[in-house]
Amino acid sequence: MSWEASLSLYPFKTAMIAPSDTHVYPVVWQDDHLVLIDQRQLPERYNIVSIHRCDDVVRSLRSGIVQGGSAMGIAAAYGLYLGANELHTEDPTAFWERLEAIGDQFKQTRPDKAHLQWAVDKMLAVAHHSSASIEMVREQLLSQAQTIQNEDFSLCHAIGDHGVKALPEAPAKLTVLTHCNHGALATSGYGTSLGIMRSLWREGRLERVYAAETRPTFQGSRLTAWECVQEGIPVTVVTDSMAAHCMQRGLIHGVLSGADRIAANGDTLSKIGTYSLALVAKAHSVPFFVAASLSTVDLSVATGDDLTISEHPAEEIYRLGDRVTSPKGAEFYNPAADITPAGLITAIVTERGAFAPGQIGPLKTE
Repeated sequence: MSWEASLSLYPFKTAMIAPSDTHVYPVVWQDDHLVLIDQRQLPERYNIVSIHRCDDVVRSLRSGIVQGGSAMGIAAAYGLYLGANELHTEDPTAFWERLEAIGDQFKQTRPDKAHLQWAVDKMLAVAHHSSASIEMVREQLLSQAQTIQNEDFSLCHAIGDHGVKALPEAPAKLTVLTHCNHGALATSGYGTSLGIMRSLWREGRLERVYAAETRPTFQGSRLTAWECVQEGIPVTVVTDSMAAHCMQRGLIHGVLSGADRIAANGDTLSKIGTYSLALVAKAHSVPFFVAASLSTVDLSVATGDDLTISEHPAEEIYRLGDRVTSPKGAEFYNPAADITPAGLITAIVTERGAFAPGQIGPLKTE
């Protein structure tokens, strides 16, 4: 039996998206376990899985059940709490060493996700600096995980509000293009770049979202478009190769991207294809914004030259469901991300406001 077969799987439950609350919550702590939206199944099926073990949280990150740096960080935080409950020792040193090993395991699931690394470090700091009993430390870990989740929801709203002010004032209603998914599913339930679109929609300033499909795994057409449909936000899905045409026709007033990691100088690592969008936006004088929390800024990385790009399986490129789209003998290159130079970014929108890329490093140190 596979590990997934051991998970509790539930069909769609309308209670997850109540009429009075259209937010989607990808990670929910419920009594003593995690409830996760299986993002691999969207938009065809809305399934949730119930996870009770730390190892299964790790696997959920590796398999793509949870996607997006913030959502992965929140899931990892609760996973560390579950792991702490599975450590049957009263020796503080042994407890710390084993908890630290669990933290390293979570970090290795996606080393490129800065918010995931940050969340794990926040959790470990609670245990490392506590002089309380192990049982009390466990309670502190749960409290910290809940704090990380709640604070993420608040800061995403702040990013959304700051983004509204940063975008052009004219026309009165904007059409914006986005890439990949940096929405509710990727965070605690609101989003960074898609959070700005939600805030625009709330203010009556959003005409339409153009969602680039985001090859090779279609996070834009599967996830971003799905989120927009849930909330009644007009959305048009375009292939990645159509972005230049749309800008040339004057259909796009701004491009919004999220970020996996931001270097001290403002160079930004994000989903593959983001760099080309920034180049096209520059060529057409369309403002290009990055939306991300300050936890995404990594001051240990001076420039984009020092950012590491991981490579994903070639199968993502040559297989669409049961269909093989390339001939045998072809070779494949599948980088997960690319780096957008700071000079192509109009502003980076954070929970503290919108700033020129060069201001981000000093801002993080304040």
